[in-house]
Amino acid sequence: MRIAGVLLASALLVVGNAGAHDLPFDPALDFIPPAPGTYQLPTIMPAPDGEVLDASGRPQNLSRFTRGKITLLDLIYTRCSDPDGCPRATWAFADIKRRLQAERGLADNVRLVSLSFDPGHDTPALLKTYAARAMNGDKKFAWHFFTTASPRSLMPLLEGFGQDLRVPVEPTADGAGPVFTHTLKVFLIDRQGLVREIYSTAFLLPRMVVNDIKTLLLERQPSVAGKHDAVSSRQDPGLRVLND
Repeated sequence: MRIAGVLLASALLVVGNAGAHDLPFDPALDFIPPAPGTYQLPTIMPAPDGEVLDASGRPQNLSRFTRGKITLLDLIYTRCSDPDGCPRATWAFADIKRRLQAERGLADNVRLVSLSFDPGHDTPALLKTYAARAMNGDKKFAWHFFTTASPRSLMPLLEGFGQDLRVPVEPTADGAGPVFTHTLKVFLIDRQGLVREIYSTAFLLPRMVVNDIKTLLLERQPSVAGKHDAVSSRQDPGLRVLND
């Protein structure tokens, strides 16, 4: 896994010169993941809401982009160079997008959201450039990039997602900017705005994530918003979610 991380870092350093879907890193699974719909993803918590800025600088409520579709959300900053951090998440999102688009009708039910926790640097204009590279010119797929107007606007969102983050006090020696200390977390959110899975670096595997997305899409819509059975998990195969 460490060698794979080094390869990923090398690939993402040239993301500005190549489409994200062209990156060579693709971890092979050494196990067969359970089939979609044969396991259940329990409810973990509601996704928080707050005001964000889109890549055009327009204020938006984050809840508009965490409900109605299956949402995969990551917290990143564009200056990150940690091979097991934000670059890995951006690569994984690009690969997940490719996999979703390869199956008819699947991509229409899913969106990706990348939220920066570096509002002092990651302005809407910079995110627009970053998004264009990550999307490789694809304007059809719903991958949204957000920042916030200030750290004060950001903090409730970080707290709501339980994202640990140590704010840097000094720039790096090479002048590349501050390095945030954080643990990579990616959140899978269902159509009711409820977090159903949280992926760390080790488990951010596109094939598994797509299976989890399909599992949520196989669920029946609950008659009462927020009513979910949180007993079983992917470790208990053979169960399919049937919410009343």
